Amino acid sequence: MDKIEYKRLKYEHNGQTVYEWEQSLEELHCYISPPAGIKARQLSVDIHARHLTVGIKGNPPFLNEDFADFVNSNESFWTLEDGVLHLTLCKGSKGVTWPSLLKGHAPVDPFTQQEVQKSLMLERFQTENPGFDFSGASFNGQVPDPKTFMEGVRYT
Repeated sequence: MDKIEYKRLKYEHNGQTVYEWEQSLEELHCYISPPAGIKARQLSVDIHARHLTVGIKGNPPFLNEDFADFVNSNESFWTLEDGVLHLTLCKGSKGVTWPSLLKGHAPVDPFTQQEVQKSLMLERFQTENPGFDFSGASFNGQVPDPKTFMEGVRYT
């Protein structure tokens, strides 16, 4: 299966990038750059079904927010690699297109939302039809919701 390209989105506040994120049919990936020199053991990361807390131990949390939807916290995890905190969050409902990672954070613009939905639909087609190449597929008009299109997402 060809690799589907996902667009990494930025959440900025006061001109600073707070985090970047992207999503697939089943997962969300969040990337945060902590201060230089921070080690994994110094981080405090709590992933709950509907809430995320990220910070440095002994300090107020950097993020203390509800997710825009819910995640499977038992299958979600985090790593610190090359100075970047990477959260791998398993969607609680496969195929749902999230408008933002966290509640209250600006949703992506309508054009970007369509592009994300297109990527998720292509991923769904690839998953459900192994051996077929959908990399050149295009949608004319509005992209359908990958969660509900043609009787919904199949769970394997």
